[in-house]
Amino acid sequence: MQDDVVRIDGAAPVSAALVETLQSLCDRVEDGPGTGLTTIYISGTPAHGWTGELTVGLTTKWERALRRLERLPAPTVAVVSGDCGGPALDALLATDFRVATPETRLIMALDGDATWPSMALFRLGRQGGGAVRRAALLGAPLDAARALALGLFDEVTDDPGPVLLDLAELAEGLAGQELAIRRQLLADAARTSFEEALGSHLAACDRMLRRGAGR
Repeated sequence: MQDDVVRIDGAAPVSAALVETLQSLCDRVEDGPGTGLTTIYISGTPAHGWTGELTVGLTTKWERALRRLERLPAPTVAVVSGDCGGPALDALLATDFRVATPETRLIMALDGDATWPSMALFRLGRQGGGAVRRAALLGAPLDAARALALGLFDEVTDDPGPVLLDLAELAEGLAGQELAIRRQLLADAARTSFEEALGSHLAACDRMLRRGAGR
Protein backbone atom coordinates (compact mmCIF):
# COMPACT_ATOMS: atom_id res chain seq x y z
CA MET A 1 0.00 0.00 0.00
CA GLN A 2 1.22 3.50 -0.79
CA ASP A 3 2.40 5.44 2.25
CA ASP A 4 1.02 8.70 0.80
CA VAL A 5 -2.37 9.79 2.05
CA VAL A 6 -3.81 12.94 0.50
CA ARG A 7 -6.86 14.81 1.81
CA ILE A 8 -8.96 17.09 -0.35
CA ASP A 9 -11.41 19.50 1.24
CA GLY A 10 -14.14 20.46 -1.20
CA ALA A 11 -15.15 23.38 1.01
CA ALA A 12 -11.98 25.19 -0.07
CA PRO A 13 -11.83 26.57 -3.62
CA VAL A 14 -9.31 25.34 -6.15
CA SER A 15 -5.97 27.00 -5.43
CA ALA A 16 -2.38 26.79 -6.59
CA ALA A 17 -1.59 24.92 -3.36
CA LEU A 18 -4.26 22.31 -4.10
CA VAL A 19 -2.97 21.84 -7.64
CA GLU A 20 0.54 21.38 -6.23
CA THR A 21 -0.71 18.84 -3.68
CA LEU A 22 -2.23 16.69 -6.40
CA GLN A 23 0.70 17.12 -8.79
CA SER A 24 3.12 16.13 -6.01
CA LEU A 25 1.09 13.00 -5.30
CA CYS A 26 1.24 12.09 -8.98
CA ASP A 27 5.01 12.69 -9.00
CA ARG A 28 5.52 10.36 -6.05
CA VAL A 29 3.38 7.61 -7.51
CA GLU A 30 4.94 7.86 -10.97
CA ASP A 31 8.45 7.80 -9.48
CA GLY A 32 7.60 4.99 -7.06
CA PRO A 33 7.74 1.20 -7.39
CA GLY A 34 4.56 1.05 -9.48
CA THR A 35 2.66 -1.21 -7.09
CA GLY A 36 0.24 -0.74 -4.22
CA LEU A 37 -2.75 1.49 -3.64
CA THR A 38 -3.02 5.29 -3.70
CA THR A 39 -5.64 6.61 -1.28
CA ILE A 40 -7.34 10.03 -1.22
CA TYR A 41 -9.63 11.12 1.60
CA ILE A 42 -12.34 13.45 0.36
CA SER A 43 -15.09 15.55 1.93
CA GLY A 44 -16.67 18.99 1.77
CA THR A 45 -18.53 21.13 -0.74
CA PRO A 46 -18.07 24.83 -1.56
CA ALA A 47 -20.09 27.66 -0.08
CA HIS A 48 -21.75 30.36 -2.19
CA GLY A 49 -19.27 32.55 -4.05
CA TRP A 50 -16.53 29.91 -4.10
CA THR A 51 -15.41 30.72 -7.65
CA GLY A 52 -14.65 34.37 -6.86
CA GLU A 53 -10.87 33.92 -7.04
CA LEU A 54 -10.82 31.28 -9.81
CA THR A 55 -9.33 31.94 -13.23
CA VAL A 56 -9.43 29.90 -16.41
CA GLY A 57 -5.66 29.40 -16.10
CA LEU A 58 -5.91 27.94 -12.60
CA THR A 59 -8.89 25.79 -13.61
CA THR A 60 -6.86 24.44 -16.53
CA LYS A 61 -3.97 23.49 -14.24
CA TRP A 62 -6.39 21.75 -11.89
CA GLU A 63 -7.98 19.77 -14.72
CA ARG A 64 -4.53 18.71 -15.94
CA ALA A 65 -3.64 17.48 -12.45
CA LEU A 66 -6.90 15.51 -12.34
CA ARG A 67 -6.09 13.96 -15.71
CA ARG A 68 -2.74 12.81 -14.32
CA LEU A 69 -4.53 11.30 -11.33
CA GLU A 70 -6.88 9.51 -13.71
CA ARG A 71 -3.94 7.95 -15.58
CA LEU A 72 -1.61 7.02 -12.71
CA PRO A 73 0.28 3.72 -12.94
CA ALA A 74 -1.35 2.54 -9.70
CA PRO A 75 -4.91 1.85 -8.56
CA THR A 76 -6.48 4.84 -6.84
CA VAL A 77 -9.23 4.83 -4.22
CA ALA A 78 -11.24 7.70 -2.77
CA VAL A 79 -12.68 7.51 0.73
CA VAL A 80 -15.50 10.05 0.89
CA SER A 81 -17.72 11.23 3.71
CA GLY A 82 -20.41 13.88 4.10
CA ASP A 83 -21.32 16.29 1.31
CA CYS A 84 -18.89 16.15 -1.60
CA GLY A 85 -18.75 18.88 -4.24
CA GLY A 86 -16.43 21.26 -6.08
CA PRO A 87 -12.81 20.09 -6.17
CA ALA A 88 -13.69 17.13 -3.90
CA LEU A 89 -16.15 15.81 -6.48
CA ASP A 90 -13.64 16.46 -9.26
CA ALA A 91 -11.05 14.29 -7.52
CA LEU A 92 -13.55 11.59 -6.55
CA LEU A 93 -14.66 11.04 -10.13
CA ALA A 94 -11.04 10.73 -11.30
CA THR A 95 -10.29 7.73 -9.04
CA ASP A 96 -10.65 4.04 -9.83
CA PHE A 97 -12.54 2.98 -6.70
CA ARG A 98 -14.81 4.93 -4.33
CA VAL A 99 -15.73 4.01 -0.76
CA ALA A 100 -18.39 6.20 0.86
CA THR A 101 -20.02 6.52 4.25
CA PRO A 102 -23.84 6.22 4.31
CA GLU A 103 -24.42 9.96 4.85
CA THR A 104 -22.38 10.95 1.79
CA ARG A 105 -24.03 13.10 -0.88
CA LEU A 106 -22.57 14.09 -4.25
CA ILE A 107 -23.32 17.69 -5.16
CA MET A 108 -22.63 19.64 -8.34
CA ALA A 109 -21.74 22.97 -6.75
CA LEU A 110 -23.64 26.02 -7.92
CA ASP A 111 -21.97 29.17 -9.15
CA GLY A 112 -24.51 31.98 -9.30
CA ASP A 113 -27.49 30.73 -11.28
CA ALA A 114 -26.17 27.40 -12.60
CA THR A 115 -24.01 24.40 -11.71
CA TRP A 116 -20.26 24.78 -12.23
CA PRO A 117 -19.39 23.31 -15.69
CA SER A 118 -16.16 21.54 -14.75
CA MET A 119 -15.06 18.19 -16.16
CA ALA A 120 -16.93 16.61 -13.25
CA LEU A 121 -19.97 17.18 -15.47
CA PHE A 122 -18.29 15.17 -18.24
CA ARG A 123 -17.27 12.37 -15.87
CA LEU A 124 -20.71 12.22 -14.24
CA GLY A 125 -22.35 11.92 -17.65
CA ARG A 126 -19.95 9.22 -18.79
CA GLN A 127 -20.03 7.24 -15.55
CA GLY A 128 -23.63 7.73 -14.44
CA GLY A 129 -25.39 8.27 -17.75
CA GLY A 130 -28.71 10.07 -18.03
CA ALA A 131 -29.67 9.10 -14.49
CA VAL A 132 -27.58 11.99 -13.12
CA ARG A 133 -29.41 14.78 -14.99
CA ARG A 134 -31.10 16.24 -11.89
CA ALA A 135 -27.76 16.37 -10.09
CA ALA A 136 -25.79 17.69 -13.05
CA LEU A 137 -28.26 20.29 -14.31
CA LEU A 138 -30.12 21.37 -11.19
CA GLY A 139 -27.59 20.71 -8.44
CA ALA A 140 -29.86 18.18 -6.70
CA PRO A 141 -27.82 16.10 -4.19
CA LEU A 142 -27.16 12.49 -5.15
CA ASP A 143 -27.28 10.37 -2.00
CA ALA A 144 -25.02 7.42 -1.24
CA ALA A 145 -27.60 4.73 -2.03
CA ARG A 146 -28.38 6.25 -5.44
CA ALA A 147 -24.71 6.78 -6.26
CA LEU A 148 -24.01 3.15 -5.35
CA ALA A 149 -26.85 1.95 -7.58
CA LEU A 150 -25.43 4.01 -10.47
CA GLY A 151 -21.95 2.55 -9.99
CA LEU A 152 -20.44 5.87 -8.90
CA PHE A 153 -19.53 4.22 -5.57
CA ASP A 154 -18.08 0.75 -5.11
CA GLU A 155 -18.90 0.40 -1.41
CA VAL A 156 -21.01 2.25 1.15
CA THR A 157 -19.93 1.50 4.70
CA ASP A 158 -19.44 3.04 8.14
CA ASP A 159 -15.98 1.44 8.31
CA PRO A 160 -13.87 1.88 5.15
CA GLY A 161 -10.82 0.22 6.77
CA PRO A 162 -11.54 -3.41 5.78
CA VAL A 163 -12.43 -2.35 2.23
CA LEU A 164 -9.12 -0.49 1.86
CA LEU A 165 -7.23 -3.46 3.25
CA ASP A 166 -8.91 -5.79 0.77
CA LEU A 167 -8.15 -3.47 -2.16
CA ALA A 168 -4.54 -3.11 -1.01
CA GLU A 169 -4.11 -6.87 -0.87
CA LEU A 170 -5.60 -7.27 -4.35
CA ALA A 171 -3.33 -4.52 -5.74
CA GLU A 172 -0.15 -5.83 -4.11
CA GLY A 173 2.39 -6.85 -6.73
CA LEU A 174 0.39 -5.70 -9.76
CA ALA A 175 2.39 -3.79 -12.37
CA GLY A 176 1.34 -0.16 -12.41
CA GLN A 177 1.94 0.48 -16.09
CA GLU A 178 -0.02 -2.63 -17.02
CA LEU A 179 -2.88 -1.50 -14.79
CA ALA A 180 -2.91 1.88 -16.55
CA ILE A 181 -3.25 0.11 -19.91
CA ARG A 182 -6.18 -2.00 -18.63
CA ARG A 183 -7.86 1.15 -17.29
CA GLN A 184 -7.59 2.79 -20.72
CA LEU A 185 -8.93 -0.30 -22.49
CA LEU A 186 -11.96 -0.27 -20.18
CA ALA A 187 -12.54 3.44 -20.77
CA ASP A 188 -12.27 3.04 -24.55
CA ALA A 189 -14.86 0.24 -24.56
CA ALA A 190 -17.67 2.73 -23.99
CA ARG A 191 -16.91 4.75 -27.12
CA THR A 192 -15.20 2.47 -29.67
CA SER A 193 -16.41 -0.42 -31.79
CA PHE A 194 -15.11 -3.97 -31.42
CA GLU A 195 -13.12 -3.63 -34.63
CA GLU A 196 -11.53 -0.35 -33.49
CA ALA A 197 -10.67 -1.77 -30.06
CA LEU A 198 -9.24 -5.05 -31.30
CA GLY A 199 -5.86 -3.60 -32.29
CA SER A 200 -5.29 -2.04 -28.87
CA HIS A 201 -6.22 -5.25 -27.07
CA LEU A 202 -3.97 -7.36 -29.31
CA ALA A 203 -1.12 -4.92 -28.71
CA ALA A 204 -1.65 -5.28 -24.94
CA CYS A 205 -1.65 -9.08 -25.29
CA ASP A 206 1.57 -8.92 -27.29
CA ARG A 207 3.13 -6.69 -24.63
CA MET A 208 2.24 -9.24 -21.93
CA LEU A 209 3.64 -12.12 -23.95
CA ARG A 210 6.91 -10.23 -24.44
CA ARG A 211 7.07 -9.43 -20.74
CA GLY A 212 6.54 -13.11 -19.97
CA ALA A 213 9.29 -14.13 -22.36
CA GLY A 214 11.61 -11.57 -20.80
CA ARG A 215 11.06 -13.07 -17.36
